[in-house]
Amino acid sequence: MALKKESEINSKTVIKVAELMAVAARTAPKARGTDNLEIAIATGDSIKELSEKMNEMGKKNKMDFFIRDAGNLKEAEAILLIGTHIKTQGVKNCGMCGFKDCSGKKKHEDAPCVFNTNDLGIAIGSAVTVASNHHIDNRVMFSIGQAAMKLELLGKGVKVAFGIPLSATAKNPFFDRTPVKI
Repeated sequence: MALKKESEINSKTVIKVAELMAVAARTAPKARGTDNLEIAIATGDSIKELSEKMNEMGKKNKMDFFIRDAGNLKEAEAILLIGTHIKTQGVKNCGMCGFKDCSGKKKHEDAPCVFNTNDLGIAIGSAVTVASNHHIDNRVMFSIGQAAMKLELLGKGVKVAFGIPLSATAKNPFFDRTPVKI
């Protein structure tokens, strides 16, 4: 009789769920059917690179939570990265970005279009639902997204991004942690 211990399949399972999360994010509904998302999975050396960048950013900007979050990545088997390009949707009389209309917003390329960020949020929600349904520890982290953008892991055009570290341990390392000053 063959016996396979959970510890032998843990890493492979977390990565498989990350792949399922990426697909869920891609297939999530998008405004006007326009897909502006970039999605990637970080493992191994890419996780280490993200952690180092987060540490550097935390020290430089005196943001202790970046340093704490960087330490959390030691517990991650994989990190799902999701970001969006900023492109207007050409909706008349919207103004939800703070400008009168899309032509006014276009003069401010880095100002987010509400539809792009909403699509990103829906995609993240779809992805974390997959993680939850498979009992994979996760947390949506702004700090990882910031480091991923600095490293251009999702490409130069991505203006808003988040990271979702994943693990399968007895206790979720991304929530059971010491609070720090923000």
